[in-house]
Amino acid sequence: MAPTTHPYGDHPHQFGELSLPDGTAAGGAPVPVAVLVHGGFWLAEFGLERMRALAHDLAARGWAAWNVEYRRLGAGSDGGWPQTAQDVSAAVDHLRTLAADVPLDLGRVVTIGHSAGAHLVLLDAAERPGDAPVGLSAVVGQAPLTDVEHAYSLGQGIDIIEAFMGGGPTERAAEYAAASPVTRVPLGVRQLVVQGEQDEMVPPAMVASYVAAAREAGDDVTFDLRPDDGHFELIEPDSGGWAAVLAWLEAQGV
Repeated sequence: MAPTTHPYGDHPHQFGELSLPDGTAAGGAPVPVAVLVHGGFWLAEFGLERMRALAHDLAARGWAAWNVEYRRLGAGSDGGWPQTAQDVSAAVDHLRTLAADVPLDLGRVVTIGHSAGAHLVLLDAAERPGDAPVGLSAVVGQAPLTDVEHAYSLGQGIDIIEAFMGGGPTERAAEYAAASPVTRVPLGVRQLVVQGEQDEMVPPAMVASYVAAAREAGDDVTFDLRPDDGHFELIEPDSGGWAAVLAWLEAQGV
């Protein structure tokens, strides 16, 4: 079944593509939902096409896949902190609207993000109140950016981080803390964090520090550190990293 496009806001980049299992119809049995959020360092040149293969794979396995676009940096996209993170939360909430026409099981919703998208789904979980229109059963972070100040300190992409955050960490300390999942734990939801040890974009040590902090705060976090994987293998549908995500979701009963 071909994906359909649905806006969740008024901005041209506030939309998502909904992929459904074949045979899904109004009045039928509700299907679980995976919200997919792509990475790309919050830049407008990278879009949701990065997650389309995973959306297709999930739909073939009986999931509804809600592949989300959001405001980013550049090209009139109007992204940055906090509006980019707010878009992802609004897109998750929009499942309630979609469920009025499509049989979505809103008791079985997971968010799956890669890189900067994983940063955003972790922040959504941190911000999502208990009485939110849509709750989360689990969160999957693939190579997540978990500490914005730490990323800044590495000296790469400083101009992009400053553009996203509205300045550097010295003058925007509170904002950097709010935008860093490592400072927002516990998230209060089951998590799978998948990280390639050969990743040259997201440091494995930063991700491991997040996992340790989340567990110390009381979160249930499974950490899959994959010795032979880099950054992008994790979003290939035939990869071991993706197979690990599918196996974990099945084991969790999600």
